[in-house]
Amino acid sequence: MDQIERLQSVTQFNSKRGQVTLHPLVSVLDQTKSSPIKPYRCLSEIYIIFLKDLRCEDFQYGRNTYDYQEESLLFISPGQVFGFDSPEEILIQPVGWALVFHPDLIKGTFLGKKISEYKFFDYDVAEALHVSESERLIVLDCFRKIREEMERGIDKHSKTLILSNIELFLNYCVRFYDRQFITREPVNKDILTRFESLLKEYFQSELPQENGIPTVAWCADKLNLSSNYFGDLVKKETGISALEFIQAKVIDLAKEKIYDRSKSISEIAYEMGYKYPQHFTRLFKQRVGMSPQEYRIAN
Repeated sequence: MDQIERLQSVTQFNSKRGQVTLHPLVSVLDQTKSSPIKPYRCLSEIYIIFLKDLRCEDFQYGRNTYDYQEESLLFISPGQVFGFDSPEEILIQPVGWALVFHPDLIKGTFLGKKISEYKFFDYDVAEALHVSESERLIVLDCFRKIREEMERGIDKHSKTLILSNIELFLNYCVRFYDRQFITREPVNKDILTRFESLLKEYFQSELPQENGIPTVAWCADKLNLSSNYFGDLVKKETGISALEFIQAKVIDLAKEKIYDRSKSISEIAYEMGYKYPQHFTRLFKQRVGMSPQEYRIAN
């Protein structure tokens, strides 16, 4: 199944599952009422949220495969590839629920301006949101309200109420993810330990002179996490961003090097991965309150 389809509309999503379209820009589907579908992979041009409450066929998201063994929410945004990794001759019965909406629905609205803040749309498949039974009921209640608005028919209030309920649902998901970060605290702390070790090994190598300061994306990739999930995890565990964490490590290591008076500040900056020493000096002064040279004299 090398061919990837383009999923361009809500109607296209519904039709493939044999379900009617009540609104051209948004849909809520009870997947148990969908027709069996052939396995396929597609490039989505719409927003899709799957609530899977039963084990189903292995599901591919990007380059990774995920089998739903818990009740899970998976978020897909325009530009992402997803689908089923199964022989094409096998029909798959969709399960769970799906909320889909076109970017045009939120264009020019408050939700449209805010959608980028819901970073879980860019999490990796292994970082899906696993929901408890009480959380699942809240999700289904939000889906029910959206569905009821579509069944009423379109009037001047429809869009406002549909958008309000989508936003409410997404805000609940923010809360649920916060809970998941807490319940996975031992795993998260292990990731932080690996993050620190990664930075230590990086700065002990020749990589800073070759590649510069490590980026958040590079660190996340080395830890097998998406950039957004990794950034949120570090923020929730440490109170600072992943970039600030990296910068703090740079400053700590630079302080040790500054005690070596055989090296100039410029040499230290180059060793730390800075192409321009003044950039290192600016960061050091911002975080320490004095320039590297002043710190050397004071110590």
